[in-house]
Amino acid sequence: MTLKRVVVTGIGAITPLGNTVDEFWKNLIAGQSGAGPITLFDTSLFKTKFACEVKGYHPEDHFEKKEVKKLDRCSQLGLVCVAEAIKDAGIDNDSVDRDRIGAIWATGIGGFETFENEVMDFVRGNEIPRFNPFFIVKMIPNMIAGLITIKYGFHGPSFVTVSACASSNNSIIEGFNLIRLNKASIIISGGSEAPITRASIGGFNSMKAMSERNDDPTRASRPFDRDRDGFVMAEGGGALVLEELEHAKSRGAKIYAELVGGGLTSDAYHVSATHPEGLGAIKAMKEALEEANLDRSEVDYLNAHATSTSMGDRSEMAAVATFFGRDQKLNISSTKSMTGHLLGGAGAIEALTCIMAINHGVVPPTINLENKDTEIADYLNLTPNHAIKRDVRVAMSNTFGFGGHNTTAVFKRFEE
Repeated sequence: MTLKRVVVTGIGAITPLGNTVDEFWKNLIAGQSGAGPITLFDTSLFKTKFACEVKGYHPEDHFEKKEVKKLDRCSQLGLVCVAEAIKDAGIDNDSVDRDRIGAIWATGIGGFETFENEVMDFVRGNEIPRFNPFFIVKMIPNMIAGLITIKYGFHGPSFVTVSACASSNNSIIEGFNLIRLNKASIIISGGSEAPITRASIGGFNSMKAMSERNDDPTRASRPFDRDRDGFVMAEGGGALVLEELEHAKSRGAKIYAELVGGGLTSDAYHVSATHPEGLGAIKAMKEALEEANLDRSEVDYLNAHATSTSMGDRSEMAAVATFFGRDQKLNISSTKSMTGHLLGGAGAIEALTCIMAINHGVVPPTINLENKDTEIADYLNLTPNHAIKRDVRVAMSNTFGFGGHNTTAVFKRFEE
């Protein structure tokens, strides 16, 4: 069986740096931080009082008032970026076979805000069992993929991948495999997350995983820097339209890049810590490049998972140093220094970053990198503080999740 080729024909984003792809990219390469004081709830009793929120988002601008009540914020953000991606791809329902279009979405937590609010209301109500009739369908993570297919009438495969912070890369790789195996012609892929809630912030604070730099939020996310003190929570989403190459060409679709490889491994090490030597990460990168039929020397840009935690950044860079060696030609950056960490949605906007880097010949920076951690290899090019112009033919995105999930996706400039 000959495997099909898979290309990206549409993209969409709603992020702390902008509510469209163009806004996101402009602010990303400018080195802007999306961090600021949390406005979504009262943080006076919390250790961390800031996050990377989506700005200027009003649900009523995108959904009817009665529909807003039925949708968790996570689903709303997902549907908004999907709408941009589908429009960008020029998908016309009257001229495509909707039986061959599916939605493989991703989220790490799903409708956490809904769950939290319903339980709080239940407790405040003196245990009277009154729950919103939309409670369950707003909360369950799979519903986002269902909502996409319902809105657009797609009858192909649909489900949601949940692997913590690796979730979006899992969704992209699953969509890739379904198209390659001729199970679908188009897959709407990506991920969204809305985790800026009391329980989420409090829970991650108790793990001592998040930064507490409340006096200077824009400088709090500082991957690779010796003074990093944890990640910065973020919300938003990113969407990719993955399409079989001949199908895309037959309808005259523009092609942003080709998705050429995916690696999936498990650390089998710890519930929240990555393997200290990055063994699972090394294997994921190796598998992805082997599938892409590329040599490691051909990778121009690596968007690192690098969340700004002490052990996580070190273990990933140990893996990168082992796998790539002393290759100053490879540009590495952590765009979480600007966007914060979107958890299950992170891989989606980082995949978009790789695609935009290929199309624009620009590598975005790692901001707030003032004093590099001495335990991170000095010979790695971490693209500190300023974007650089360079030809990017091959870009790789790493995402890793609690539980030891490792995923690597490889994008390449489209060539006939």
